[in-house]
Amino acid sequence: MRDLPYDDDWLLRERRRIGRCIRDARIDHNLTQEAVFLAIPLTRSFYQQIEAGQANPSLETLLRIARVIGTPISDLLLG
Repeated sequence: MRDLPYDDDWLLRERRRIGRCIRDARIDHNLTQEAVFLAIPLTRSFYQQIEAGQANPSLETLLRIARVIGTPISDLLLG
C-alpha cells in the first residue's frame, strides 16, 4: 500500500459529499431529519453535522442511518 499524505481538504470534501448523499437519500424516502435522528437515536445537532459534512460518524452510525432511511450503505458512501 502506498503512503498518502494526510489531506484535510480531501477529508472535508468527502465528508460533505457523503453528507449530501445521506440528505438526498433521506429526502428521496420522504423522511425528516427528526425521524432519522430519533430512530437511531442521535442528537439533533450531531445528525445535522453529519449531513453538513462537519462530523465524523462511526461505521455503526452510518449503518444505522442507512437502515433507518431504507437504503444500502453503499448508496450513502458512493453516491
